[in-house]
Parts: sequence; structure tokens; C-alpha cells
Amino acid sequence: MQSVFDGHNDVLYRLWKHSKEGADPVREFIDGTPTGHIDKRRAIKGGLAGGLCAIYVPSGDLAFRAPDANGHYSTPLAAPLERAPSLDIAVEMASIALRMDRAGAWKLCRSTADIRQCMEDDMFAAVLHMEGCEAIGEDLAALDLFHAAGLRSLGPVWSRHNIFGHGVPFAYPMSPDTGDGLTHAGEELVRRCNQLGILVDLAHITEKGFWDVARISDQPLVASHSNVHSLTPVARNLTDRQLDAIRESKGVAGLNYAVAMLRPDARENAETPLSDMVRHIDYMVQRMGIDCVALGSDFDGAKIPAEIADAAGNQRLVTALQKAGYGQEDLAKICRDNWLRVLRSAWHEDN
Repeated sequence: MQSVFDGHNDVLYRLWKHSKEGADPVREFIDGTPTGHIDKRRAIKGGLAGGLCAIYVPSGDLAFRAPDANGHYSTPLAAPLERAPSLDIAVEMASIALRMDRAGAWKLCRSTADIRQCMEDDMFAAVLHMEGCEAIGEDLAALDLFHAAGLRSLGPVWSRHNIFGHGVPFAYPMSPDTGDGLTHAGEELVRRCNQLGILVDLAHITEKGFWDVARISDQPLVASHSNVHSLTPVARNLTDRQLDAIRESKGVAGLNYAVAMLRPDARENAETPLSDMVRHIDYMVQRMGIDCVALGSDFDGAKIPAEIADAAGNQRLVTALQKAGYGQEDLAKICRDNWLRVLRSAWHEDN
């Protein structure tokens, strides 16, 4: 079995949402649940050793558009969120992450040494990520507090605009060049992340924002859960030019398991074959090289192939890649080693 370190999941959002309905997030993670994708039991069964666990503030007004007769769709961007309620939710999710750590449900990791130790100890290695920075003000004071609490990765925007930049919509077919990029505040956010050693994630940003980060940042370029635009032309996927830039920076793109970002027709259909996942991996490896390709499942945040179903099914993708000709060394890079290399660089551990 290949141990997997995953570049993106929304388990914290699921635990937070269920806590509002009276559930105990620690017990839900340890004891398991019939819903969602990740708990301790299923992670162990599927070799999911850990991953970047997102603080995600939901957009209540987002209504996904149905495809037209040609299968095309374009969902308008969600409205910008207010800072104060966003901060409240983000603090609540960070609190859950810290309580999980104190209870021994997982280890909140602040270094790649922490992650490797968790892998040796069979402990889930959680890295705190923020998906969209509505909880952080322009003065960046909250960034320092979240960093002290364990935040080690963030995406300046989700698929909506905020004070730091512009996000791409959920649309097919559409280019990721959908609007402006980083604001001045967004440029300062990226520079501060570089100083603190917080990874900057480009998964939901516009193409202009991608190039703004490439111009400003001293980190490898990372898109934690995005696929190949040439194969599935949704706005969230990466163009060949973006893939080339990730390669040149020695960065990483993590395969998103979301079926709408894998299928040629971009449909929300769980009956999506694993061959579609392998097809995107093959393209990324051919374009960027084996050292720049990883996994970013979007567990608990997307509809994924029924054949995988949840974290327990992770090894089915590994088996499909083996059958496609990937050897053990290449699989180790895709499953975990490429993430650990990039995190080590972004977190200043190479200095």
C-alpha cells in the first residue's frame, strides 16, 4: 500500500457543519460516520496518511447552474463575504482542528518532520489550510494569529472575489482568464506568506492572479486541487502555460478527484471511470515531469468517482496507476513525496 499525503480536503468544513447540528467533531472523526469521505477508520483503510485540511467559509447564495442542451454551464460567482462572520467561522474551524489535536484524533503538523513522524506512528497528519481569506483583514493581523495556531497553507481566494483578489467561476467550457488578479492587498498577503513560510495555493484564482503570484512569490507554484484544462476545459483547470510555469518553478499540481473536473463532458456524474483520473495524471506527468504531480482529492468537498467513493478507496487509484505503468518510485512521488518536497521549500526548511 502506498501512503498518501493529500493536497486538499474539506473534512474540517464537514465536521464544523455537523457540529452545528449537535455532533461531536472529535468522536465523528474517530468513530466514523456513514456520510462524507474522511474519518480515521477510512483513512487507515485507504492509506490516507494526512493532508491539507481546509478552513472554508461557505457561500450561502451559490446556486449551481444546470447544463444546457449542449452540456455547457456557467454558475455566477458567489457574492463577496463580510469579514466579521467569516472570521467567526474560521476561528470555529481552527478550534475544531486544535481540539482534534489535543484529543489525539490527529496531529496538527507544522513541519514536514511532523508529517513524517505521523506516518511512522500511524497518526493522521493534518496541515491547517485556509481556502479563501475572507477571515483575514487587510492589515494581516489575523494572519499572524492563524499562523501561530498552525496555519501553513492558504489560497488567497475561493471561487468568489475578496479584498485580496478574484476567483474563477464554476463554468464549462471556459478559460481561467475570467477577470482581474491580485489586488494590492493580495500582493502584500503573498509577500507576508513568503516571510512566514505559509504555502500560497493557486487552485481557485483567475489566470491573471496566477501570473501575479508567479511574479511576486519566491515559493514553488502550487495548485493543490486542479486538473488539465486541455482535457476538461472548466475554468478551474490549468492551461498548458500554467502547467509549464509550475514545472519551471519546481512546484506541484494536485489531481482533483471532482468528476466535473475530470470528465471530458464536465458532468456531475459519479459513474466516472478511473481511466479519466489516469488520463489527467498522464498528461501532467508528460507536461511537467513526475516531480511536479501529486494528489489533491477534494474529499468532503466534491462529487468523486463512485469507484473510489471515499478515503477508503484511495488505493484503487494507486492500482489503476500501477496498471498504467507507474512504478513504485513514481507512485511514491505522486502519492506523498512531491508534496513533502514543496512544503519543505515553502516552509523554509531547506534554508
